[in-house]
Amino acid sequence: MLNLIFVEAALETVPAQMVRHPSVRRNAKRRGKNPEETLLNRSLHHSAMRRLPDAHKRGRPDIVQICLLEALGAPLNKEGGLRIWIHTYDDRVIQVSPEVRVPRDCNRFDSLMEQLLMTGQVPPKGDEPLMTVTPKSLGDLLKEIGPSRTIALTSHGRPSNLEEVCQTLSGEEVSVVLVGAFPHGPMGEGTLALADEAISIHSEPLETWVVTSRLVYEYERTLGKT
Repeated sequence: MLNLIFVEAALETVPAQMVRHPSVRRNAKRRGKNPEETLLNRSLHHSAMRRLPDAHKRGRPDIVQICLLEALGAPLNKEGGLRIWIHTYDDRVIQVSPEVRVPRDCNRFDSLMEQLLMTGQVPPKGDEPLMTVTPKSLGDLLKEIGPSRTIALTSHGRPSNLEEVCQTLSGEEVSVVLVGAFPHGPMGEGTLALADEAISIHSEPLETWVVTSRLVYEYERTLGKT
């Protein structure tokens, strides 16, 4: 079983300090929603984000969307060998069912995430939600999972390759991989401190969805499933 956590994910609703900005209010009005009910999105709120702390790491829900499509569509997930969580920038944890079908259209995906963040689960009613979200730190999530080894994949880690990483993970009782789901910059020091090891798999930074697809494939190959 591969436990994959997308960390510091650039997925959040518009923060309180931005709700009165004209671009935020205009977008919310067009969609018939209150500003605080809409996702922070760099493509829509660029001017409003200029003074936002860590603005370079926030407002990119599309990163999570693409990564989920890559991971959930893989044979490893379809055969029950993958568990996925999303740890957001604002310290919330989304648990993702392997059965969820992520919308390919970005507008539908954004609406789904807005519903999730506002109601706590999707579908909003029912005993078996496909996604749930709770306020929780990454440290608390890792305590719940109880990994025997946690590896962070980051361009600032020890140079290695995914073959070595997956060989190590496959021999662990409970393994976790942390992958940053934000557009720019390194993982936070607090995040890296929770990993047993930080590893870089390429000489240059790679897009999150590239890391995701290559990791899942190599893990499948290590298990002899490809």
